[in-house]
Amino acid sequence: MSSPRLDFVTCASPAGTHRMAYWEWGDPDNDKVLLCVHGLTRTGRDFDTLARRMAGEYRVICPDVAGRGASDWLANPAFYTVPQYVADMITLLARLQPATLHWVGTSMGGIIGMALGGSAILSERMRAAGVGRPKGGPVLPQGGWHIGKMVINDVGPHLAPQAIARIGEYVGSPVELADFDAAVAYVREVSASFGPHSDAQWRELAEHVFVERNGRWDKHYDVKIAVPFAVRDEAAVAAGEQFLWQAFEALDCPVLVLRGEQSDLLTPETVADMCRRNPRAHAVEIPGVGHAPTLMDDSQITPVAHFLLEG
Repeated sequence: MSSPRLDFVTCASPAGTHRMAYWEWGDPDNDKVLLCVHGLTRTGRDFDTLARRMAGEYRVICPDVAGRGASDWLANPAFYTVPQYVADMITLLARLQPATLHWVGTSMGGIIGMALGGSAILSERMRAAGVGRPKGGPVLPQGGWHIGKMVINDVGPHLAPQAIARIGEYVGSPVELADFDAAVAYVREVSASFGPHSDAQWRELAEHVFVERNGRWDKHYDVKIAVPFAVRDEAAVAAGEQFLWQAFEALDCPVLVLRGEQSDLLTPETVADMCRRNPRAHAVEIPGVGHAPTLMDDSQITPVAHFLLEG
């Protein structure tokens, strides 16, 4: 299959309903699902190369998180937050009904995966103990799916502040360019940390993140995703990090942590801490790459495929 199918699921937020798009590869009747979730300003089409590789084994699902790609923009940008994204993924999983669920999350997608998978386990433990949901965690349904394996691509519970500041410099800035070549040049510049790519790969990386409107090219996403991202409440940041550590430690599946060798978001110290706190986690470092590995090259896809398919 050279291109995916596009479908939508209707999700809810406190401000109303919105449609979340998802790109689907492989046999739609396959109940073994690989859910791939992209980074902050990217789309589900980032996983095209990986999806083509894995579609023979899985029904591969690559959503466009709300406010990005083919998905609706939220009426209230205050809800561009991880709890909302987790709620949307729960709605998607209710549609998919996977018998086996594996997860690949790049950057923000890894955070969503940790929050979703870890919260589900913490919530079950607390229900069994007769107490409420984990503080700061999303409300999760009882029973259903369980993440069997998780790949966390260049992110962790602790995020280096200097990297957050770097990302914040461009995420909320509108961009309007004269042609697609200028869009490719822009992506090369702001995504230089992705590491070396061919000209064709840079064009592919730009293809789904810039759209033509009235003869001009601008970003595919709602720049208001930066509204909650830009609010730096130190107490809230600390509470969020604590929750993510709890969620990560609770993951009871094999976890592969990928780190770009030159990443400024995920430090070697955080990776070591992740592997210490959850003995089911192990790490692979991708040479010559910063934040984040794009999973377009065989050298990056092979360890992911081996991890997901082994055993």
